[in-house]
Amino acid sequence: MEISAIIPHVEALIFAADRPLSTLEICDLLNNAHAFIEDRATLDQVEASLSAIQEKYRTEFYPFEVKELGGGWQFLTKKEFHPTVAQINGDKFLKRLSTAALETLAIIAYKQPITKGEIEAIRGVNCDYSVQKLLEKELIIITGRNEKLPGHPLIYATSRSFMDYFGISSPDELPQIKEIVGSELIEPTAIQHHFQPEDEDLIPENTGSAEAVSEEAAEILSDERAASEANATEPLS
Repeated sequence: MEISAIIPHVEALIFAADRPLSTLEICDLLNNAHAFIEDRATLDQVEASLSAIQEKYRTEFYPFEVKELGGGWQFLTKKEFHPTVAQINGDKFLKRLSTAALETLAIIAYKQPITKGEIEAIRGVNCDYSVQKLLEKELIIITGRNEKLPGHPLIYATSRSFMDYFGISSPDELPQIKEIVGSELIEPTAIQHHFQPEDEDLIPENTGSAEAVSEEAAEILSDERAASEANATEPLS
């Protein structure tokens, strides 16, 4: 199969898909189409087609490009056109995660896999509401249970939607913070009173490095979110 014949079909698949498509998925979809029953496309041919498509849309004549983000390929508006596009989707771009939810998401992103108890040990507040909201927005997923801890608590990790929204292909691409990348969980800060209600978004005054790290991680993640929005990825609902 000639690559020139594959390219328009690959473009059509990426354009029509409501989610990022991986290279393997594109190859399978091509070969499932009637036109490719006799002459099947190979993975190498699809990869070559994707490279050609990327090169095509990299020119200044197009306001969008094809990028591999969130585990697959998708069309994204180039960042210089964000102010123009934001006029149409302004209400969507204005929707934000709360500070509490963003801090919780930052901790999960950098320390995954992690339990809710470990998240609360770092933040110093109850995280039930934030975790539930992040699950509803499909930014995190439950990956199992920690069989070594009492009660076998649920384990949380970031989702494919998280990678797509923040414009990365893997959590490893997140900016690194010295205080967070250690192999052991940050020691919880001793707190002399009960957790504060999260809707008040309070952190005890005499906190140590754990809370400071969660705030720093949240700030960096917020910067990453702003950068991804500049590329006009699908905003949170």
